[in-house]
Amino acid sequence: MTPAFDVIVCGSLHLDIVVDSPHLPRLDETVPGTAWKKICGGKGGNQAIMAAKSGARTAMIGRVGDDDFGQTLTANLAFNSISIDHVSIDAVRGTGMSVAIVESSGEYGAVIISGSNLGLSPEKAAEAWQTLAGAKVLILQNEIPEAVNIAAARAAKISGGQVILNAAPARIISEELLSLIDVLVVNRVEAEMMSGTIVSDEASAFNALPKLARHGQDVIITLGVLGLVFQTKAQTTHFIEPYKIVVKSTHGAGDCFIGVLGNAMANGADIFAACTMANQSAAKFVSGVAF
Repeated sequence: MTPAFDVIVCGSLHLDIVVDSPHLPRLDETVPGTAWKKICGGKGGNQAIMAAKSGARTAMIGRVGDDDFGQTLTANLAFNSISIDHVSIDAVRGTGMSVAIVESSGEYGAVIISGSNLGLSPEKAAEAWQTLAGAKVLILQNEIPEAVNIAAARAAKISGGQVILNAAPARIISEELLSLIDVLVVNRVEAEMMSGTIVSDEASAFNALPKLARHGQDVIITLGVLGLVFQTKAQTTHFIEPYKIVVKSTHGAGDCFIGVLGNAMANGADIFAACTMANQSAAKFVSGVAF
């Protein structure tokens, strides 16, 4: 049966409060900021929107609270032509949210409150995948319970879907989940935690790749301004250079990369072509170019 969607994202939905500041505050320091704004976010929501903006028929599996934040998030998904039939409402927990501080350099730090995202159940996630009639690609992250990721990944594999895990934020990941993944995407921090190898540049990233690819999946390590490296299922390794741009903000860059990567794979691109397209789109995104 032909999948109804190109990409289904099972993951987090947060309402982000973003504060512009000269720098991240040190312990006990109060820093005068310059501006703040509300942004619809969560890695799941961000990646779904980026997949849709790059042309993918996209659906979201997630959970929000019965509150204004939840209404804002679901309305934003629908506005971006994303199916919200399986974004459920939690009557007890509030909608997930985060506070991010963006430095004048474009770098940032953030704190998240998971809220209703923790109420998404494995059974409902697997059922949602089946009810939606599947997709060519499933995208997962680490902002929902691992049991939900496992259930969704298993459902996707049964129906022939490819599974991308963006292992962010960094946490211990079970061998069970890793065995269900076709593409693992990590940044330097996540690569170091999962491999036990310090990752600071291209050479050290190459050293970490074999330790991350022990289940035979494609592995991508993004290096920010240094580009990215990846290892294919055939165990060939590659480096993709960064684009020379002026950074406006790195907030959301990884989610842009994942969304475009998922759409590219859904359209039949191999891992090298998909990484190239995602890298180019992420570079435009952080430079403030309209997506």
